[in-house]
Amino acid sequence: MVLETISKIIKVQLPAYLKKLPLPETIGGFARLTVSEWLRLLPLLGILALLGYLTIRPFLPKKKKQRDSLINLKIQKENPKVVNEIDIEDLNSANVCYCRCWRSKTFPVCDKSHLKHNELTGDNVGPLILKKKIL
Repeated sequence: MVLETISKIIKVQLPAYLKKLPLPETIGGFARLTVSEWLRLLPLLGILALLGYLTIRPFLPKKKKQRDSLINLKIQKENPKVVNEIDIEDLNSANVCYCRCWRSKTFPVCDKSHLKHNELTGDNVGPLILKKKIL
């Protein structure tokens, strides 16, 4: 029963539908179509567009969901938890900036990689700034 219905649609109704479509002989003929003729073409054009998209979709580049991805991509991945301890007495300068975005090439010291990270993700992360009081 189901196969008979599908067969009838493909063999009878689809050719009848296609014969009634106002398909012009040339490209310029599309400019002369009326609004009602365009409306009759819309279902066919929609199906063709959908089939075209589904055909090329596997070849389109995949977009990364940046907000759902890991923060730490490569720093001390062999450790279960990354912890850095620095004694305040060991600070050599008055201000030291430490990375909190995990993108710094000089981790744990900030190299301003957070600026690019923030631009890409819409995040607002910045460095931890330690200031040494000068007496």
